Amino acid sequence: MLILFDIDGTLLRSQGVGVRSMERAARLLFGDHLSIEGIEVAGRLDVLIWRDLATRHGIDPGAENHARFRSTYRRMLEQAFDDGAVARALPGVMELVRAVAEAPDLTAGVLTGNYRETGRMKIDRAGLDPDVFVIEAWGDEGATRRDLPPVAMNRYAARNAATIDPNQVVIIGDTPHDVDCARHHGCRSLGVATGVFSVDDLRRSGADRAVASLAEVDDILTWLRDGSG
Repeated sequence: MLILFDIDGTLLRSQGVGVRSMERAARLLFGDHLSIEGIEVAGRLDVLIWRDLATRHGIDPGAENHARFRSTYRRMLEQAFDDGAVARALPGVMELVRAVAEAPDLTAGVLTGNYRETGRMKIDRAGLDPDVFVIEAWGDEGATRRDLPPVAMNRYAARNAATIDPNQVVIIGDTPHDVDCARHHGCRSLGVATGVFSVDDLRRSGADRAVASLAEVDDILTWLRDGSG
């Protein structure tokens, strides 16, 4: 079984340092007037956030400017962490990730809107080992979040020399976008209300289960394996 974790608001909280670093990068490259305020960020791909930011301010969002933005964002995020910004693993995350990674019948992965280099940086700064997530699907690997589950499942198949049924894939996330991409491909979804959406919001979006946090590790592991509760 493949367990795919979102990062921001699911594995960790970093007090908005990613969004601030994006805005700082854009201002450094294209002018101090740029603002990310009002652009939807929760659960969205970094590439789409960049596109919206560029389009709003009349900047060409094409490959050259995108590459400059992405590189500068990485530098700004690293600098912010070095200057004292903190990423913290959310309740239950350390224990749940460890249990999934060590279980012979489970495989840990990430499915996230983050760029790979900044996503791994956040995970590392929160005290988790990025390498325990052996299957990865990153925010620049699809046009929308719905494109990412097949990326993860194909990597699982390549690693294990066997395909995986969608009902053996669980996507854990804190937004309706996580739930939607799971439902679109017939995967199961566990909504966790440690971001900006409530348990009720996640249930209404169609999550197979929604919890307040990942703190009840044994209960969540039981549900992952048998789908009950």
